[in-house]
Amino acid sequence: QQLLTLQGSLHSLTLSGFSVSRCPACFFNLMNLFCELTCSPRQSLFVNGTQFTNDTAANKTNVVEVQYYIGTITPHPLTIPTSPDVPVSGMIPMNNKTYGCTEGLEDGSGPCSCQDCSQACGPQPVPPPLLPPWTILVIFSIKKTPIFYLTVNSFPHLSLCVTVDASCGETLGERFESSLRSLFARWGSFCVRQPLVVILGSLAVVATCSGGLVYMKITTDPVELWSSPSSQARQEKDYFDSHFGPFFRAEQLIITTTLQSESVYSPNPAGADVPFGAPLDKDVLHQVLDLQTDIENIVASYGDQKVTLKDICLAPLAPFNDNCTILSVLNYFQNSHEQLDRSVGDEFYVYADYHTHFLYCVSAPASLNDTNKLHDPCLGTYGGPVFPWLVLGGYDATNYNNATALVITFPVNNYHNDSINLGKALAWEKEFIVFLKNYSNPNLTISFNSERSIEDEINRESESDLSTVVVSYAIMFVYISLALGHIHSFRRVLVDSKISLGIAGIVIVLSSVACSLGIFSYAGIPLTLIVIEVIPFLVLAVGVDNIFIVVQTYQRDERMPQEELHQQIGRILGDVAPSMLLSSFSETVAFFLGALSTMPAVRTFSLFAGLAVFIDFLLQISCFISLLGLDAKRQEGNRLDIVCCVKLPVGQEERTDGFLFHFFKKVYAPFILKEWVRPIVVSADIGLDQKLSMPDDSYVLDYFKNLSEYLHTGPPVYFVVEDGHDYLSLEGQNSVCGGVGCSNNSLVQQVYAASLISNYTTIGFNPSSWLDDYFDWVKPQSSCCRYYNSSGAFCNASGNTHTPFTLFFLLLTDLTLYLPLTWSLWSCSGHAAYSSAVVLKGNDTSVGATYFMTYHTILKDSPDFIDAMKMARVLADNITSAMGHNVFPYSVFYVFYEQYLTIVYDTVFQLGVSLAAIFAVTTVLLGFELWSGVLVSITIAMILVNMFGVMWLWDISLNAVSLVNLVMSCGISVEFCSHIVRAFSISVKSTRVERAEEALAHMGSSVFSGITLTKFGGILILALSKSQIFQIFYFRMYLAMVLLGATHGLIFLPVLLSYAGMHRVISQLGKSPSSKLAMEHRLNF
Repeated sequence: QQLLTLQGSLHSLTLSGFSVSRCPACFFNLMNLFCELTCSPRQSLFVNGTQFTNDTAANKTNVVEVQYYIGTITPHPLTIPTSPDVPVSGMIPMNNKTYGCTEGLEDGSGPCSCQDCSQACGPQPVPPPLLPPWTILVIFSIKKTPIFYLTVNSFPHLSLCVTVDASCGETLGERFESSLRSLFARWGSFCVRQPLVVILGSLAVVATCSGGLVYMKITTDPVELWSSPSSQARQEKDYFDSHFGPFFRAEQLIITTTLQSESVYSPNPAGADVPFGAPLDKDVLHQVLDLQTDIENIVASYGDQKVTLKDICLAPLAPFNDNCTILSVLNYFQNSHEQLDRSVGDEFYVYADYHTHFLYCVSAPASLNDTNKLHDPCLGTYGGPVFPWLVLGGYDATNYNNATALVITFPVNNYHNDSINLGKALAWEKEFIVFLKNYSNPNLTISFNSERSIEDEINRESESDLSTVVVSYAIMFVYISLALGHIHSFRRVLVDSKISLGIAGIVIVLSSVACSLGIFSYAGIPLTLIVIEVIPFLVLAVGVDNIFIVVQTYQRDERMPQEELHQQIGRILGDVAPSMLLSSFSETVAFFLGALSTMPAVRTFSLFAGLAVFIDFLLQISCFISLLGLDAKRQEGNRLDIVCCVKLPVGQEERTDGFLFHFFKKVYAPFILKEWVRPIVVSADIGLDQKLSMPDDSYVLDYFKNLSEYLHTGPPVYFVVEDGHDYLSLEGQNSVCGGVGCSNNSLVQQVYAASLISNYTTIGFNPSSWLDDYFDWVKPQSSCCRYYNSSGAFCNASGNTHTPFTLFFLLLTDLTLYLPLTWSLWSCSGHAAYSSAVVLKGNDTSVGATYFMTYHTILKDSPDFIDAMKMARVLADNITSAMGHNVFPYSVFYVFYEQYLTIVYDTVFQLGVSLAAIFAVTTVLLGFELWSGVLVSITIAMILVNMFGVMWLWDISLNAVSLVNLVMSCGISVEFCSHIVRAFSISVKSTRVERAEEALAHMGSSVFSGITLTKFGGILILALSKSQIFQIFYFRMYLAMVLLGATHGLIFLPVLLSYAGMHRVISQLGKSPSSKLAMEHRLNF
């Protein structure tokens, strides 16, 4: 009976996380103590009988109670009451030699490892102190700077318009400007004279390019969207998947109860009371088990096949044990109502029931015998342990009995390049979601998530928001169609309206998008949802602005004497096309340079956007100009818009300016540039929270909430040792293992040390180590066994501790592949735990890649996930340095969050490259005006800085979606700025203020009506979206983009030009008859 008790005690110790055989000193002390107490020839010296009974029938005396006198020894891990080392009551205490866990034995065994003996660890690691926060001092001023006083006020007698000889650069700039004007004027004249040729040619080009849409592919795989194939996380994921298989799919439930069923368990015959949380009430557990069983019985259809959980679940011991892995507290009771109801007692007391079994199993989850009166196993039906931190939630410290939530996880096999089996898994998951949505139990509150849930909800969100997007675009289309017309009188409303021209302009914008998508589809580049959602908005903003500029310039222009229509429109195009080229080409170059990004979503957006903007410009200066000529002829012929065959009688109509043009020319521009107004004018978290990608009414939101509130364990993390490490040498083994004789800087030891400061490292637990379990298996002292290959019979481990290298791979193969399949009572892990952790190669003669698994601590938001990945990589780098062999960490979320490690650098790079491109193009296309390029770049940089301010104030995080929007805002800002600056540059007025006023009056109304008003109505509709992504990353950012662009382009920039714009100086070259405009001269401040 004593031997059975000892066996149960040792078994319990082993399964609770401490293997006595791993620590030689502890093993020696415990065995020596037990042998002395049970069979020492000197027992009479330290064992004293204190209570006896007489058996008169057998004429014997029975010993009822004895006292052991033991000297001061404390064999780890058991602490035994001791007596002084001096004789007591005539007894001499047993005082055999013991060893501390930091001491080696006489047989040469080394001291215990750090994991088994805290004294052997040395100083406990201490996390470094947190860095102090940055303090940023911002100084604002609304006063004019001294340099502006000097420039504007100090020399009132100095004329701002003088005649000097032009420099070489100025001459080149004027000739470049004149060449552009002449080229565009001739081209515009041709388009009006030959509309059929131009329109049919444009249609042929559009049709050819759009034909690529037949080959269009849309990428919805999040990995392809956010992770570059060359990124570290992507390469590590590919390595892990190719060697160990893809990470399993997880179907998870978090269950709480509405019942106030907390209870207190009082052990019998003695023991302290133990409180039990409400979900651990037996009635609640029975209801949860019914739910779990119903889920196991779900049947889905895939084609003509029926799919059950057993067809797709993770069953590590199949085919010998085909039970699915179910991580549930009910698995402590073998998923059985009968086991849950079992109890042992008499008419007075219950000595053991589900309470005692639960308390035992949470301390020894791999036990096959809980050693109390039930003697039930804790090991799950699938053949592996069920760790309490994975199936319970809402407890404090390790008091699992206080749990306020139950967690059930169904791991499902994932399939790499196997569409049929993946389809079966998706079909079952769909039925799983439907079942839980319809499940009702007044006593249970259930939040759940399936592997497909997020993608399903995003798709549902996109479909539900389709109507919102359609309404948004419809409002913009209607506005464009109506606002282009300049109505002189009610009588001519259908003549002067330009609905058909507006619709044609919109079709041209959409055609440019289709051409861009088609061309890249020909090239095999897949689209993303960001491209589909964002690029039409971008191109509409850019294209509509140019359409308004062309049409409104024509409407305000008066035909010169003897000038024909084609000559007038050609002249107008010569005036405005350089400005259109400036904005479009700046945006195109900026976007194409943005394609240098390593982030797939940003790179794809930049490519498609750059090409779409440039094609839109080409179609506008060709097809749209031809359509404008046709519309002008219709209007001059008094024919109705749309119904061209109907003609109004000729009448005298007074020509008037449009309301916006009149307002900007007579009211707004003079006001904003008044002397007292101008001085007044001069004056983010990182990551994408998963919850933001869900609709407001999504069931997944409850799951995310409970995930943060109840769970104590984060995602698993694998430390992967790449192929090539030498496991045959002692040095190679010691650099990895965590037992006796292993290096203090070994992989297992470093991960263990990191788990001691989990609040800093986010490593929550000691890693599972196949190598240490293998060594335990082959040790003579181990409770595990080996078996004969010939007969399959088992034998007790024997022989030397160090296994000969010739047997290493044979035994390792047995450990990871066969042993637990034929002997289910094996407790030292094996196939269930390590079947995929060790890659054997060369006919099982060498070890390839391996991994060592642990868990992160609970991760609640994006900063937590980012820090977890960062700390795991730091730890892996330290391990790599110590081992001299490459080790990397892998967790399923790394591939999505790696972008945030470099998101700040990527943002600075993308925006910096875009600004540099805008500066270069603006400088060249403004006739090499360097200072004008600087002013445009400064204004756009200010818009971007303000965008970051809005992001902070409006809780918009920095991620790939917001980065795409920032790149787009950089492009749209060009539209707000470049037209004003060019109009200022070519103005012939004498002072800066007059030139700024003229530029604002002529271009301001077109910019305001073409971008601001067009977008404003459409953006407001996005606020009604159910999608949080639309509300935050599109409505908020688009609204900020338009308002900041308008305020900077129409308020700040004209005032800045009135202060710091280039002086207007007429050169000798500019006075020649061949030059229509005066040459500009640049003066330094």
